[in-house]
Amino acid sequence: MGLESIIVWLIVGAIAGWLAGMVVKGGGFGLIGDIIVGIIGAVIAGWLLPRLGIFIGGGIVAAIIDAFIGAVILLIILRLIKRA
Repeated sequence: MGLESIIVWLIVGAIAGWLAGMVVKGGGFGLIGDIIVGIIGAVIAGWLLPRLGIFIGGGIVAAIIDAFIGAVILLIILRLIKRA
């Protein structure tokens, strides 16, 4: 994995985490937290969406959408755990 890949992961994670924090109110964790949520969300979506038969496509926009979906799922799960 090259430096460009790492930079793309960080950018996609930051955008997806920030968007997910906006959608799930009270879900923002700051810049570093949003990047982590976005990257973990990308992993969740990368595992879950193909099993559901959902394929967004390729490219940076599809990666952001996938990571956003996964990040929203992650933030909802974290919120449910926090309430319990």
